[in-house]
Amino acid sequence: MNDSIFARILRNEIPAYKIYEDDKTLAFLDIHPVQPGQVLVIPKQPAEYIWDLPDQDYAAVMNCAKLIADRLRQVFPSKLVGMQIEGLDVKYAHLKLFPFKNEEEYRFVPDMSTDPDNDSLEIMAHKLTEGWSLAP
Repeated sequence: MNDSIFARILRNEIPAYKIYEDDKTLAFLDIHPVQPGQVLVIPKQPAEYIWDLPDQDYAAVMNCAKLIADRLRQVFPSKLVGMQIEGLDVKYAHLKLFPFKNEEEYRFVPDMSTDPDNDSLEIMAHKLTEGWSLAP
């Protein structure tokens, strides 16, 4: 788990489009989003499964998820906000939050073999953090 991509992002070994950070959590854009605007929320306390986190860290992740969901609702007012917890791609506790309009968008499976669209990610990061008082 210490060599996972998320652990490396926490150690600033890999760049990320950070949306929010506090002493217990980090939220950043997914480079292969289900939908544009997908944010990953991870605990700084390593755990393979969200359910294995100590109560305080679990609560911090859920509180961060609520902040991010509220922000997504502000930025995408005509959309719903979905959350997925599945742990298929990276064996490190994390939540996926993303705006969507319908079941097809919610269940979309991104092509993980494509290169990230860094220009779109940078624009989205700016859109999500601009004028947001809780942004880092």
